[in-house]
Amino acid sequence: MKDPRIRELAEVLVNYSTRVKKGDVVLISAAGFEAAPLVQELYTLCLEKGAAYVEYEFSVPEINRHFFNRATKAQLSWFPQHKLDFMKKATVYIGISAGENSMVMAQANQASMIAWSKLVRPVIDQRVKHTRWVITRYPTHGAAQEAKMSLEEYEEYIFSACCIDWAAESRKQEKLKRLMDRTDRVRIVASDTDLSFSLAGMPGIKCDGRYNIPDGEVFTAPVRDSVEGHITYNCPTVYQGKEFDGIRLEFSKGKIVRASAPGMDEPLNRILDTDEGARYIGEFAIGVNPGILEPARNILFDEKIFGSIHFTPGQCYDECDNGNRSAVHWDMVKLLRGDGEIRFDGVLIQKDGRFVHKDLIPLNPPGVS
Repeated sequence: MKDPRIRELAEVLVNYSTRVKKGDVVLISAAGFEAAPLVQELYTLCLEKGAAYVEYEFSVPEINRHFFNRATKAQLSWFPQHKLDFMKKATVYIGISAGENSMVMAQANQASMIAWSKLVRPVIDQRVKHTRWVITRYPTHGAAQEAKMSLEEYEEYIFSACCIDWAAESRKQEKLKRLMDRTDRVRIVASDTDLSFSLAGMPGIKCDGRYNIPDGEVFTAPVRDSVEGHITYNCPTVYQGKEFDGIRLEFSKGKIVRASAPGMDEPLNRILDTDEGARYIGEFAIGVNPGILEPARNILFDEKIFGSIHFTPGQCYDECDNGNRSAVHWDMVKLLRGDGEIRFDGVLIQKDGRFVHKDLIPLNPPGVS
């Protein structure tokens, strides 16, 4: 018996997020065969909407690992032109991750992964800049285990965070966006964290279900050279197949001048040395999804945790361009619930992960006022 929530999620992705219409060329890309039930619903729904062509593809992370470990220099430098050519024809992209093991790349060759990410950047840029795209996750036993939940609990966690009234959430986010738009100085103070930076001229951007499902953040970017102070992240993060806990970054004139993580200093700094922009911040965001309150060791969810921020080394977004360019975009999450303050131009807007500014109180989840 089909789970009706899968169809509901497909409708959010097709009807709201990407707004598939007659004549569209759609690419549905799934990492992991477990996503097949959702791919089937998406495929049939796109056809029903009148898409001119719908392509679907599956990749297997366990196989991709062999490429990074075995590829020669020549193989790592062979650009997949066919992927770029098709992406230039696509108008809609729906990406699904359904991996069973987030650590599958933990022992893969890190230098090869960095080189490959640089090589295929034009494909990613084409997708981000020229398609109506959205990224989501499909529940698997492996992901549920990492989140310390049963599969049934994890399914409820995912669907409750994804299948919500995104139009209503967008209206709630508007006041935070407007407040960001007129803010110059931001200060964040919490345990082993004291950051200050400028948002002058940087717009606030609502993340209201258009590009990520689940969504639920309002982001901007700091003036590139304005970041001063330090931050210690308290949410685990998995990047390039490695898990990092307790990352601590120190800033001077916008640049990360010292970076550490217990037992992981070398791989952390290797990633931050990918290019010059990897040591500058490309994004600052406040998480506001009312259905996500705890980490799941999955960045698509964790960056949306209500009562969190993420402060992201690497590439900025075109919508809020602070000039930083990098092959890296690493969302690192700091939970502020029970410990932390955010001030905009000296005015307290959030304390201990709860909005206290009168215009923003409606963003608080039910039971939090």
